[in-house]
Amino acid sequence: MPKTTDKNKYFVVRERAVPEVLLNVVAAKKLLESKRAATVQEAADAVGISRSSFYKYKDDIFPFHEEAKGKTITFIIQMDDEPGILSNVLRAIAENHGNILTIHQSIPISGIATLTLSVQILQGEGDAEAMVDDIEHMEGIHYLKILGRE
Repeated sequence: MPKTTDKNKYFVVRERAVPEVLLNVVAAKKLLESKRAATVQEAADAVGISRSSFYKYKDDIFPFHEEAKGKTITFIIQMDDEPGILSNVLRAIAENHGNILTIHQSIPISGIATLTLSVQILQGEGDAEAMVDDIEHMEGIHYLKILGRE
């Protein structure tokens, strides 16, 4: 049976897992958008990729935050069961212009609580990348995983 592929399937991948050529395509796009490079060739040369690599991948990779605005992100967090940690998570969401749609916290086991959140990233204001980064670096947060995006 022939294998079918879905050309519109998306994955959320940490930066460290992305091949260098794709990261360079993002860097070249940034140079072009900021007008620090006038042509695709100039941008490609500046980041060390070929023009053909740029054109091959330019529509397939983008920073997470660009496509997240106006979307709903669902993620799971494991955190210490201590006063103030949940409050800090909610504050980080609000400060990055996220709107909480659903929230569920499990009963803590061995001092660790699991929190599942669906957050709408407000169009034009929200910054999903900063929000996730802020939460990941908080004291008492063990784990954050993005489960999906709509």
